[in-house]
Amino acid sequence: MSLARVVLASGRSLDLSELRLSATYGGMLGILGTPEGYPCKPVNDRKIKVLVRAAARAHPAVPVHLVPPPREYPDQYTGAYGPVEVLPAVACVGAFHSTALDRDHDPVLRRSALTIVWFQPTARVPDGYDAEETLRGVDWEGLARDYES
Repeated sequence: MSLARVVLASGRSLDLSELRLSATYGGMLGILGTPEGYPCKPVNDRKIKVLVRAAARAHPAVPVHLVPPPREYPDQYTGAYGPVEVLPAVACVGAFHSTALDRDHDPVLRRSALTIVWFQPTARVPDGYDAEETLRGVDWEGLARDYES
């Protein structure tokens, strides 16, 4: 069963079988003088690295792709770790499946899979053509891997 179906810009349909949403800055300690005290490049890079590693551990046989998140630089105080840098509010990890990459494969026995990490402004499930544009632009053929279902 699929949670949702996302249609890529290429026209390929993906079935979303698992989705994990989390607040990008949930649990931030807010202690000034540490990188965790405010959103900045070191904090964001670490958060992204942790998300990608967790996605790879959750689905070890499936490749993981990070959609590079947009980074905003509001006009705020620059701390010891550089300027304030803000990622979208919601971090997403989704397990996607589609038809096999190799068209010669039996469509019942073979499918393709890719775990995707991306960020979006709201906590909504991507659906149809209404998914984030960066998610819809993923190069499935270049990143996913076929597997036997």
